[in-house]
Amino acid sequence: MWIMPSETGFMEPEGIEKTDTIKQEAIAREVDISSIRNQYDITLPEFGPYTLDFTSSGRYMALGGRKGHLAIVDMMNLSLIRDFQVRETVRDVVFLHNELFFAAAQKKYSYIYSREGTELHCLKEHGSVLRLQFLKNHFLLASTNNYGMLLYQDVTMGAIVGKYRTGLGRTNVMQVNPYNAVVSLGHSAGTVTMWKPTSSSHLVKMLCHQGPVTALAFHSNGHIMATAGVDKKIKLWDLRKYEAFQTLPGYANTLEFSQKGLLACGTNSYLQVLRDVSGTQNYSRYMTHSMAKGYQIGKLAFRPYEDVLCIGHSMGYSSILIPGAGEPNFDSWVANPFETPKQRSQKEIKALLDKLPPETIMLDPSKIGTVKHTTKEKLTKKEREEEMEAAIEAVKSKKLKKKTKGRSKAGKIMPKKQDAIANAKRPFLEQKIAEEKNESRKKQKTNEGVDLPKSLQRFAHKKPSS
Repeated sequence: MWIMPSETGFMEPEGIEKTDTIKQEAIAREVDISSIRNQYDITLPEFGPYTLDFTSSGRYMALGGRKGHLAIVDMMNLSLIRDFQVRETVRDVVFLHNELFFAAAQKKYSYIYSREGTELHCLKEHGSVLRLQFLKNHFLLASTNNYGMLLYQDVTMGAIVGKYRTGLGRTNVMQVNPYNAVVSLGHSAGTVTMWKPTSSSHLVKMLCHQGPVTALAFHSNGHIMATAGVDKKIKLWDLRKYEAFQTLPGYANTLEFSQKGLLACGTNSYLQVLRDVSGTQNYSRYMTHSMAKGYQIGKLAFRPYEDVLCIGHSMGYSSILIPGAGEPNFDSWVANPFETPKQRSQKEIKALLDKLPPETIMLDPSKIGTVKHTTKEKLTKKEREEEMEAAIEAVKSKKLKKKTKGRSKAGKIMPKKQDAIANAKRPFLEQKIAEEKNESRKKQKTNEGVDLPKSLQRFAHKKPSS
């Protein structure tokens, strides 16, 4: 039996009242003491700006200060588990499969640390990483670095699953679609590309903005994507049709969807939260919040299973209340904020046994388990000639209908038979010409880079611009 005792509580306006005018002070006067504890501002000006990440249960938060400060915080009782200084630039932090391990993108390499702050691994293959993402169902750590490389590493075996050059320059905009585990990158040309670890080329390339993409986020259902660009537009996309269904004015350097579909947009010291009130994919302003003067927002993150939005900024990190943001009911088999160490170890073993291979990452995961239709084998030259001769014989042996008034004379019938034979030959001849063209194109590509040094062979297939 599945019991769902709690319901999501959004703010509902009365009359001409608007929810986006309600301040955090007014919300604090109406909520209970346990909720007020989630409204705070931690000032750490000497180590900011800060980036942050939550575990899937929302119990723990990892903090990374740009100037080398790393910390793990227990959000249930707001206690500091561990903090330490690495004495070099930290660009991003991300939890792995649980709170015992987290990865940090530092100045030269990426590192994996334990919860106690012990350095476990140095990931030199990733290079100077700008962004990190963890694919929890596949145990893959994905990163993008200064040189525009996208790299996947299996954290259970340590093997590099894929390392690809995006060909679109460096980027610090990176997100994972929770529906299909496809990694999306936002580029300086205004495009968004989607990648999987078993393909050296992008699966999808979308032109989203007329200028660099500054932020990217995915809805929890995986079918809605939000993008922001320097053209001062925030666009919402339906990924089932790859079409923008709504365009809003505004600039954002960070975007984040909550579990219940609220979209947080932050820039400078101002943030707004958008909500689809009617359920018809029409987002409007739900709440706004202005930080203290001088605070520059760097990262927004909704805390899972709580109506809380955490903000990493230049002066530390803050937390505000966003009613209706979190899922009110948690499934203890999926994410349990109250799990014991024994439950955590059992869950880790089960997750490793259920680990999905990289080949299962695709745009449409519903195709997994379906029957693959057998493709027609390529015919040999002799078989193709025999098939063409059989088609010609079938046309020749076909008896034409006898017509009156001289229309069945030999002079009338022969042109018709010749046309029928030519029509029967046409598909075979067209296929032969297409295959010859493909073969000549392949030979041309292989011959182009023969005399070039290895460092220049990757440019051989590109024609010089006139």
